[in-house]
Amino acid sequence: MSTPGAIQLDVHLSDTDADTALRSDVRRGLAASPKELPPKWFYDARGSELFERITELPEYYPFRTERALLTDSVDDIARSSGADTVVELGSGSSTKTRLLLDAFTRAGTLRRYVPQDVSESALRGAIDELHRDYPQLELHGVVGDFTRDLDRLPGADPGGKRMIAFLGGTIGNLMPGPRHDFLVHVRSVLQPGEQLLLGTGLATDPAVMVPAYDDAAGVTAEFNRNVLHVLNRELDATFDVDAFDHVAVWDAENSWIEMRLRATRDMRVRIADLNLDVAFAAGEELATEISAKFTPATVDAFAAAAGFATTRRWVDPDARFALTLLTAA
Repeated sequence: MSTPGAIQLDVHLSDTDADTALRSDVRRGLAASPKELPPKWFYDARGSELFERITELPEYYPFRTERALLTDSVDDIARSSGADTVVELGSGSSTKTRLLLDAFTRAGTLRRYVPQDVSESALRGAIDELHRDYPQLELHGVVGDFTRDLDRLPGADPGGKRMIAFLGGTIGNLMPGPRHDFLVHVRSVLQPGEQLLLGTGLATDPAVMVPAYDDAAGVTAEFNRNVLHVLNRELDATFDVDAFDHVAVWDAENSWIEMRLRATRDMRVRIADLNLDVAFAAGEELATEISAKFTPATVDAFAAAAGFATTRRWVDPDARFALTLLTAA
């Protein structure tokens, strides 16, 4: 039962978990053909700072488009949902969710907010700030990996209903197979009638999309290369970071932007902590991130395949971003 003003933080990740996952991902990804690394390893302190700078760039429309759409739609979302618990996956600083919290408060239904993130420090900081601003709201933070720890989320109160918010277009960073598995996992932890608010980038003109991931100031390039700094620091690797060029391309067949790092010369990289040597040929590319863009029809299709029904959708005037309220069938 929700308790007004109560605070709880559940920690389901440790530094050992993160180190084990990094080692596994690097060993597997650098042995693959083509080579690849998961985008979650961009986000150390420097990577998070670089991403915050990206969101302020003139080319990076997804962040401000979703924020404007959310600002315009939150009261309608709150009325359409009626949830008393808002859960946010990958919450970070929870800035966008404040819009939702205010709207659900105005609607008179909100009793609890559940932020989930891999960073314990980010969650602690966000919860402290939220408690000051929403002293009557129950706050229940969960430190965990949203791809595998959703069963750790607190359940609904008797007679209550949860709405999970997964914003930022992050669903587009998952390949189709993992995307389906993730949505099935989300559906498995929801009761029928509970909801998922999903933010998705929509496919538009490549002349608009590509610069969002390849800005003129080179901030995204530094963000992309940051994963190599992480490997050098955490695994005692010898990547010459400046010897890799940032590449961002639109793959029309798969409907996604793909970010890569391209070796500018032949090189051999030593990863001491893995006792691993990896060769790169000049021009060889290391895949680091996709950002899939969708149509409303494709969102409906992959949601239905995971056991969701589309309840409502909100789209910005330029049809570049969508917020879709999905209900567990």
